[in-house]
Amino acid sequence: MQRRTFLLASAALTAISAMGLMQAAVRKHFPLLDPWKGPYGGVPDFRAVRIGDFKPALMRAIGMNRAEIARIAANKAKPTFANTIVALEDAGRPLNRAGSIFSIYTSTMNSKQMQSIQKEMTPVLAAFNDEVVQNEALFRRIKTVYDARESSGLTPEQQRLAWVVYRRFARQGAALAPSDKAKLAAINQELAGLYTAFSQNELADEEDHWLALDKTELDGLPDWLVSAAETAAKEKKLDGKYVFANTRSAMEPFLTYSTRRDLREKAFGMWTSRGDNNDAHDNNAIITKILGLRAEKAKLLGYPTFAHWVTDYQMAKTPENVMDLLEKVWAPAVARVAEEVADMQKIADAEGAGIRIAPWDYRFYAEKVRKAKYDLDESAIKPYLQFDKIREGMFWAAGQLYGLEFKEVHGVPVVKKDVRVFDVRRNAKHVALYYLDPYARAGKNSGAWMSEYRTQERFKHNVAPVVSNNCNFVPAEAGKPILISWDDASTMFHEFGHALHGMNSNVTYPTLAGTNVVTDFVEFPSQLNEHWLPTNEVLSRFALHAETGEPIPAGLVAKIKQTKTFNQGFITVEYLASAIVDMKVHLAGATPIDARAFEKQALAEIGMPQEIVMRHRLPHFGHIFADEGYASGYYDYIWADVLVADAAEAFEAAPGGFYDKALAKKLYGEIISRGNSVDAAEAYRRFRGRDATVDALMRDRGFPAPAKA
Repeated sequence: MQRRTFLLASAALTAISAMGLMQAAVRKHFPLLDPWKGPYGGVPDFRAVRIGDFKPALMRAIGMNRAEIARIAANKAKPTFANTIVALEDAGRPLNRAGSIFSIYTSTMNSKQMQSIQKEMTPVLAAFNDEVVQNEALFRRIKTVYDARESSGLTPEQQRLAWVVYRRFARQGAALAPSDKAKLAAINQELAGLYTAFSQNELADEEDHWLALDKTELDGLPDWLVSAAETAAKEKKLDGKYVFANTRSAMEPFLTYSTRRDLREKAFGMWTSRGDNNDAHDNNAIITKILGLRAEKAKLLGYPTFAHWVTDYQMAKTPENVMDLLEKVWAPAVARVAEEVADMQKIADAEGAGIRIAPWDYRFYAEKVRKAKYDLDESAIKPYLQFDKIREGMFWAAGQLYGLEFKEVHGVPVVKKDVRVFDVRRNAKHVALYYLDPYARAGKNSGAWMSEYRTQERFKHNVAPVVSNNCNFVPAEAGKPILISWDDASTMFHEFGHALHGMNSNVTYPTLAGTNVVTDFVEFPSQLNEHWLPTNEVLSRFALHAETGEPIPAGLVAKIKQTKTFNQGFITVEYLASAIVDMKVHLAGATPIDARAFEKQALAEIGMPQEIVMRHRLPHFGHIFADEGYASGYYDYIWADVLVADAAEAFEAAPGGFYDKALAKKLYGEIISRGNSVDAAEAYRRFRGRDATVDALMRDRGFPAPAKA
C-alpha cells in the first residue's frame, strides 16, 4: 500500500521563504484548501486543480496550520484532552486536503512540472513537520495530558490517542535539546529531498527504458501479451513494433513466456538495473547519503541504529525479533529453491537447451515445471480472469463479509477520465467512497497500491472515508476485456484488503482510523483478503471465460489449489532476501555503505541462491528509499503473514469456512473497524483468542515446521 502522512495526520513541509510568501500572495483564493463540497460528505474537485497552485496553496496551508498550533501551544488554560489532543486532531484540515491531492498527483500524475514542484515542496513539508514536533510548549501540554491519561476519566480510545500522539512526538525528537533539534531538522530536510530524488530516478528508468521488439521476436508470447505490447507501442508511436514497459506488470509475463533466452536476459537486465546504470538517474550515491543520515538521526534519537528506532514502535519491538523470524523461514525456503531448480534443470537438459538455470530462466522454466507436474498452464487460467469480473468478485466477497454494497456513480470529478468511482453502502447507508484508477500511464508510479483521500472520523461529526486503489494494467483493444494473471488477481484482492481496512473504519479520531496502524500489522488485513480469491464461491461466480462466459472448470480450480505451495521457494527467497538486506543495511549504523558492494556481500553471507535476484535490489528499492514507510520494515509482509496464516486456519476450521458469519463479524469488530484504537497484538488476541506462532505460516508454504527450542 501507499503510506503517506500529512502532518499529525499528514505529510511534512519547510519554513515559508520570503519568495514563498510573495508567491502565495499572488492569488487570494486556492480551491485546493477549500472544504470538499458535493455529495458523499464532499469530494475533491479535480476540475479546479491547477498545477501551479500546489506550491502557493501548500505554503498558505502551512501558515494557517502554524497559527492553529501557536494557539494550542499558547493556551493559558490547564492542558486537557479537549484543549490539546482534540484541538490537534481538528487542526491542519486545509493542509490535509491540499496534501491529499498533492500526493495523488505525485503518485499518479507526476509530470515533469509536477516533479519539479515535488522536489521543491517535499523538504518544505519536512521542515514544517519538524517545526510542529519541536514546539516545546506544545509538547509540554501533550506530555501533561499523557501523564494524566489514566486518571482523567478518559475513555480507552481517548487514552490510546493520548499515548499515540505523545509517542509520535517523543519518537520524532520533541524532547531533544535545542541544538539536537536543529540537527534533526536539518537531517529530515535533506532526507526529504533525497527521497524525492530517489523516487524520481526510479520513475525515470521505468519510463525512459523499454523493450521494443519486431514481430519476429515474439516467440512463445501468448496473444493477450502480444496485444498489450502492440497497444503500448502505438501509444509511443512505434507502429509495427511491440513494446514491453520496464515495469513488473510487463516484465514478469515476458520472462515467463518468451522462448528467446537472449531477449529474456536483455529484459531481465533492464528491469533489475533500474537506478543502477551509472547515469544521471543512478541511485547508488543517494542510498549512501540516505543511510548515513538515517544512522545519524537514530543516534540523535537515542537508538543504536535506524532499525532499532523503527522496530521499537512496531509489533516486532526489536531487530533481533525480526531477524529471528526471517532466519526461521530462510533456511527451508532456500532448501525448497534447490528442489525447484533441480526440477527446472531436468527439463532444460531433456530439451537439450545446454544451459544452467539463470535468474532470467527461473520464471520460464518454472512455468514448464508447473505444466509437467500439475498439467497446469498459466495461459489456460488467464481467459477466466477478466479484470472487471475479478473486481466484481472483490465487491461480492466484501458484501458477504462486511455487508457492503458497491454502486458505480458518475459525475464525481476524477483526476483522469478512466478513473471509476463507487458509492459504498451498508444497509442502504453511505459508508465510504471508493476510487479505482486501473491503468498505467506516464507519470504514474508502477505497481499497485491503496491510498486514502480522506480518513474516517466521528469526533465532531461523522466523516465517511474516501479511499482508492491504483493499478497499472494496459488497456485492451476496444471491446475486449483486460485479461490478468493469477498473481495480478491476488494483488487486486490484496490492495482491496487495504481499501476495506480504510472503508470499514469505525473510530472517533482520524489519527487512530483505518490503516493508521503500526506497519508490521497494516499488511494483515490486505494479505488475509487474498484468501477469498481462490474460494469456490468467488471463482464459480466471477472467473468466467472471456469468450464463452462459462465458469472456470472445477478441474482447473482443483489444479490451481494443488499448486498452492508450488514455487514457494522462489517466492519466499526473492522476498526474504530483500527483507534481510533491508535490516542488515540499516543495522550497519554509521558504517559508510556502498550499495552495490553491500548488497553483493550481504547476499553471499546468507547463501543467496545464484538463480534468484532479490525482489527489490537496493538501487530501485522504493519501499525503503523513496520515503520511510517501509525502511527497516520490509519484513512487515512476512510478520503480517504469520498472523494471516494463523487467521486463515481459523476460517478454514469455522463451520461456514471463509464465509462464516460469526467469524467475519469478529474480524470486523476486533480488527478491521478498530484502526489503531487498540494495540495491534491485543487486537489479534481478541480475534483469535491467543497469539499467533510461525507454525501456520510454515504449513501454508509447505515448509517443515521449525525445530522447537
